[in-house]
Amino acid sequence: MDLNYTDSQKAFRQEVREWLAANVPSEPLKSFDTEEGFHQHREWEAKLNDGRWGMVTWPEELGGRGCDLIEWLIFEEEYYRANAPLRVNQNGIFLLGPTLMEYGTEEQKARFLPMMATGEEVWAQGWSEPGAGSDMAAIRSKAELVGDHYVINGQKTWSTRAVWADWTFGIFRTDPESSRHKGLTFILVPLDSEGVTVRPIEQLDGLPGFAEIFFDNVKVPVENVLGGEGQGWKVAMSTAGFERGLMLRSPARFQETARRLVELYKANKETADVDPIIGDAVMQAYLDAEAYTLSTYMTASRLLKGGKIGPESSTNKIFWSELDQKMHETAMSILSARAELLPCAPNADDVGKWLDGFLFAQAGPIYAGTNEIQRNIIAERMLGMPRA
Repeated sequence: MDLNYTDSQKAFRQEVREWLAANVPSEPLKSFDTEEGFHQHREWEAKLNDGRWGMVTWPEELGGRGCDLIEWLIFEEEYYRANAPLRVNQNGIFLLGPTLMEYGTEEQKARFLPMMATGEEVWAQGWSEPGAGSDMAAIRSKAELVGDHYVINGQKTWSTRAVWADWTFGIFRTDPESSRHKGLTFILVPLDSEGVTVRPIEQLDGLPGFAEIFFDNVKVPVENVLGGEGQGWKVAMSTAGFERGLMLRSPARFQETARRLVELYKANKETADVDPIIGDAVMQAYLDAEAYTLSTYMTASRLLKGGKIGPESSTNKIFWSELDQKMHETAMSILSARAELLPCAPNADDVGKWLDGFLFAQAGPIYAGTNEIQRNIIAERMLGMPRA
């Protein structure tokens, strides 16, 4: 891995920086877990697409720039440095998009990717079910093939962005005699289909960031199957690899949090240094964010040479989720009693942003597969240890 940027990469960084400086909203958008904020973020996705920044790694004919993964990491670094809005369509562009590139037909790519890039179609994730949270092999929602369509019945829960999203992707049991990983099929479902009911679930902050999705004899055409019938587990594991290992949580996100943490510590150094552990925690957070960045660049370099994301993506997921928790816990310690101020409180200043981040970080070890499950994967598939 070459740690030096090429002239072309430096020029690309400058182009990204200049466009973002001219186009990032001067005032923060409302949370995309509100209806107004959701539509504001959808409009931002469209603006990004107008500049051909919607998803830079996609081919130009599908709305991208044909960039490689190193350029994507550069883009992410500049994106977070500019404090640009979070991506409301992250389930689509970061998870389903790469999966479509790998398993989709040419017709599916042409149909879904451009609409995803513009934000015209926002995607929800339909993995978990009651009784099948981190253990996706326990999925019971069924899809029965009837002629040229599937009839879906069942329930998904904790579906991110589903309240106002247009589509969901998930795996459904298409072989009623199957069990565990077999007999599952990856299907794309429009959420405005007859028989679909979406019920919001409140987060810790009271906003509906998740939803339950109920399927009651929902008809979906066979062309909405991704990767072939019965191949759902294989396709879903590819999507999970992107979620845990590279795309969903770029290192720039944690570098920016670490930078803000250092600034917070400096601004409150006199009171923070009453507890000598806090300074050490700030330094460790900064070092860990940089270490994760270097590790991700190494992974990207390996992928560019034809490598694959394997079970080691589980180590990434544990690392970034627990790093996020530690950074926000340290910020809470620095702020002391002020950490409890809501964003709307008088004199809250930037405290509310830290509180929001702290609350969200608690979900990190749970979503994308609980860290307990990830440790099982590491033990069995990377270390060759027997199942308990």
